[in-house]
Amino acid sequence: MLQQILKDMYIDPDLLAELSDEQKQILFYKMREEQIRRWTEWDRNLDKEQSKMKIKAKFQHNNSKHIQWLRGCDGEVWVWIMGEAQGDKPYEQISEELMAESAKQQAQKEAEEQWKQKEAEIEKKFRDAMAKEKARIVAEKWKVEIEDRKAAKLLENEFQEELKKKEDEERRKGEEQIRQREELRAKELYLSLKKAQQQNQRNENEEEEWQEQLRKSKAADEDRKHKARRARAEYHRQSLRAIQKGKVAGLSNLFQNSSINNGQESSQENSSLSPFKLQVPVEKVWERPARPISRDVIIRWFKEEQIPQRAGMKRNSKQIATWFHGIISRECAEKLLMNMSEGSFLVRVSEKIWGYALSYRHQTGFKHFLVDASGDYYSFLGVDPNRHSTLTDLIDFHKEEVITSSGGELLVEACGQAQSPPDYSILFE
Repeated sequence: MLQQILKDMYIDPDLLAELSDEQKQILFYKMREEQIRRWTEWDRNLDKEQSKMKIKAKFQHNNSKHIQWLRGCDGEVWVWIMGEAQGDKPYEQISEELMAESAKQQAQKEAEEQWKQKEAEIEKKFRDAMAKEKARIVAEKWKVEIEDRKAAKLLENEFQEELKKKEDEERRKGEEQIRQREELRAKELYLSLKKAQQQNQRNENEEEEWQEQLRKSKAADEDRKHKARRARAEYHRQSLRAIQKGKVAGLSNLFQNSSINNGQESSQENSSLSPFKLQVPVEKVWERPARPISRDVIIRWFKEEQIPQRAGMKRNSKQIATWFHGIISRECAEKLLMNMSEGSFLVRVSEKIWGYALSYRHQTGFKHFLVDASGDYYSFLGVDPNRHSTLTDLIDFHKEEVITSSGGELLVEACGQAQSPPDYSILFE
């Protein structure tokens, strides 16, 4: 099961939900190791291809630009922080003055453009009026005598002076209007700059909040790394401990045949102790699916693959172990363990994987560990690196060795049946 997960780099969400936090940490650690191994292999192959192709590239920068920093009396790079040097105004005052000056200059520039347009309009207005009046006078007085022409000239001058006065008055009013607009515009620009400054301050505050969230995220990452390191240490500790005790599958297989033979001989003497007759098939006659798809398939798998491995039976006996249960749910297992002391446990047939689930009574609740039995050995999925030849070997091993160092789960008391017939009866029919 674990090899298939590492091959596909994928784990079913339902199966992932069955794992504890520490099991998930170790499983993710193994998946990460596999990713690094694949990347290293890919990188090594890429280097070989590049060496065969003999690609050599040289980059020359002959016309590169250089920057030369201004240095102070001490030889270090000269730095001036606005508002903090001796004699500088406070930063807030400098900022206010800069915004006011910028608003004033922008308003003056806009006022100049408006005045040019206004002045052109005034000149055109009175130039057209003067031209019309001249045309009228010329049309009326061109036949009169010279005296009348002088009188007309006098009238023309008087009219021109009157127009000049009106032009000056119009110009004065236009200048006053533009000046007022300039003041209003300066205030508008100042408020706009002030609003932009406040927005920048809010952005800075949001940046601080984001930095705080980033800090918390990094702290959470460090906590996960700590758990992963602890899980890896547990992984190596269990491996070394199991090798020392000689209870891994590689060593116990040496004695597997003899123990089974002894068990068969003693089982003939104690056959009356077990109410079930075990029929071991000679060979497999079915193709096992990738994962359990129904209870009928699970029952067939148990009968054809697990009974020959003496799964759920006591050592050197045909009797069913007290801790063994059938295809029961997690809720049912917790109900059986509810009134028992810490360290109580049972093993039930899993509906998620080809294997079992060990349900454990903890001081503060319950824990469930998946046992992978898809191969020719038994091992906790994602927790215990040891491979045991039989399910009984796994249980006996963890009566002396904790499952995880952080949880300290030691198998103490087996939880038996609470009903008759027992919940595993359908497996042995």
